[in-house]
Amino acid sequence: MTKKAKNTDEPQLDFDGQRDGEELLFIFRRHIIAMRKGFYLLLIPFAVSAIPPLIWQTNLELFLLPVAGLALGLLLFSYHFMMWYFTIYIVTDQRIRQNTQRGFFGKDVVELRLSKIQNISYNIPGFTGEIFKFGTIVIQTFVGDLVINKVEYPDKIYNKLQDAVSNATSEQGDYEEENI
Repeated sequence: MTKKAKNTDEPQLDFDGQRDGEELLFIFRRHIIAMRKGFYLLLIPFAVSAIPPLIWQTNLELFLLPVAGLALGLLLFSYHFMMWYFTIYIVTDQRIRQNTQRGFFGKDVVELRLSKIQNISYNIPGFTGEIFKFGTIVIQTFVGDLVINKVEYPDKIYNKLQDAVSNATSEQGDYEEENI
């Protein structure tokens, strides 16, 4: 899906690191439940800071404490939100690219060629996974496994990945037959 940029001859890329002739199939990220630690860090400072004003109701300065607790909680939550939001999985017609945010400035990138994937499986972890529609996808290769925890709609992502791998291996088989 390369698009032509206006008034230039260079193709506009869908993501950084996209190769010439590579088509973006889909992008996915982990389920919002992967941020539950961030939600806890938002609520706990607020709840704890709300206790003193409830005990000593005559001291009006203590009513500013929950505001400070909420501000601290929002700061801690924003860190976890950033880690979740900037961790994405990009699937093209050639590869899977995992961009993982590590802290404010760190980033890890892992790529797997679709033709090198041996097996894909998924697991839904019981009642909460069924209710909130999340699970784990395991992508197996000769060199190791790529485990993606807390993926939203793992069955749909699994089917899309299976189709992408099937198309990539059939295209590689066609390419190898032409070169023989």
